[in-house]
Amino acid sequence: MPSSYQAPKREDHEKPATYSQTTASNLKAGIATVAQLLDRKGTEVFSIRPAETLGAAVKVLRDKRIGALLVTDETGGLIGILSERDIVRKLAETPGQTLPQLVGDVMTDKVETCATDEPLVSVLRRMTAGRFRHMPVVEDGLLRGIVTIGDVVNHRLNELEHEALKLKQLIVG
Repeated sequence: MPSSYQAPKREDHEKPATYSQTTASNLKAGIATVAQLLDRKGTEVFSIRPAETLGAAVKVLRDKRIGALLVTDETGGLIGILSERDIVRKLAETPGQTLPQLVGDVMTDKVETCATDEPLVSVLRRMTAGRFRHMPVVEDGLLRGIVTIGDVVNHRLNELEHEALKLKQLIVG
């Protein structure tokens, strides 16, 4: 054997370790906000005027496959919300005479709103505590969108799926 020959060592065959994935790089940092939800969902809102009838409102709810309409004035300012629940209550109170009634007489006029920078967990808590499913998003006095309890739950489920996938990648490598 030549004197310069050295038998292979264990470290000669080891590949250098890489650290491209860490917990910090795989887990989403920060708290989800209304703005993030609206970025994914969109900001389209459906509204109705208070002088319209419940019959007209019911048709919009059916056609758009939504559960609530925002009630706005002539300038687009929020003055109330009309939900399926409001209509059902009125149906029980005035059977057979409900659809001709005016939206302004049936709507909820004390509307809780949220801002785009509000954390989704806060919105969800307020919706649960107030027992309502729709919350308009208002920023600088302007209507920016609407958030539903289903939107918030769906957003959180997507986040959890993303986190689970990233953790799996971290474990598997």
